[in-house]
Amino acid sequence: MKTRRTLGAMARMLLASSLMLAGLTPVAAQESTLRVIVPYPPGGASDSSARIIATELGNRLKRPVVVENRVGAGGRIAMQQMKALPADADALVFVNPSLMTLVPNLFSQPGYDAEADFQPVSQVSQYQFVLAVPTSHPARSVSALLDWIRANPDKGTIGAPGQGGIPHFFALMIGEAAKVKANVIGYKGSAPLATDLIGGHIGIAVDTLDSLAPHHQAGRLRILATSAERRILDGVPTLKESGLNLTATGWNAAYAKASMPADRVALYSREIASIMQQPEVREKFVQMKAEPVSADAARTRATVEAFKAQWVPVIRASGVRLD
Repeated sequence: MKTRRTLGAMARMLLASSLMLAGLTPVAAQESTLRVIVPYPPGGASDSSARIIATELGNRLKRPVVVENRVGAGGRIAMQQMKALPADADALVFVNPSLMTLVPNLFSQPGYDAEADFQPVSQVSQYQFVLAVPTSHPARSVSALLDWIRANPDKGTIGAPGQGGIPHFFALMIGEAAKVKANVIGYKGSAPLATDLIGGHIGIAVDTLDSLAPHHQAGRLRILATSAERRILDGVPTLKESGLNLTATGWNAAYAKASMPADRVALYSREIASIMQQPEVREKFVQMKAEPVSADAARTRATVEAFKAQWVPVIRASGVRLD
């Protein structure tokens, strides 16, 4: 009996040693389910990104990985529920700039602390924004659009997919740079905004490239410029090329609870960064009109901090509050 116990103890020690050599902790290697939480409905960019990563993580870690869509309050419900999980919860949440930068500066009580409650794991993509008009609109360039707004100030309303999101504030920045008043209204998502833009019920819109590019390419609306540093859409200039010295990008990234152990964060960070180097995965992101990014936790944190430096002053200067 003593020999059996000794052999069992030795076997457990050997297993733990082999897991450590493989870069895994015994907890991370267990067959428990890894939860991947998405704060938005199925089908959007955040959801699609999370599902690609979840599938690849499951294959690599040989563990169940389940995607959960927790919808409500512009993503705040998911963040609050993530925060409320036990300290040792094995879960990731896929976020965008709104949840980590805008919400904390737009709500006095968002229900979570973006810095204290969460930590970055790995950025997976970045994306650009576009300025668009209906095909019936007389403007065929940014300069022509600005002239039209100056001549028709009562018609210069700009639609955004939501109130208080990056497109909302980017529209304000465009107005400020062009020295025209930008009256921005927020829709309940990209789909109703595109519908109204295509139908000519609103004359101008700012949204993400992935949301409006398919409609532009199908001839249902006209994208006048993108927020990128260089041309990313055939025949469409950047805002810089159009005379406005503006650029902007958004991003998707995996975050964990602040309580997740450093070794487990390092494991997920390493695996996701490796996944994002695979050509077939990168191609999937390109097809979604997103730029694939392979980044560890440190680089992700640096990206987020740079984003805050650009956008927090804009948010505060706007005076916009959502509570």
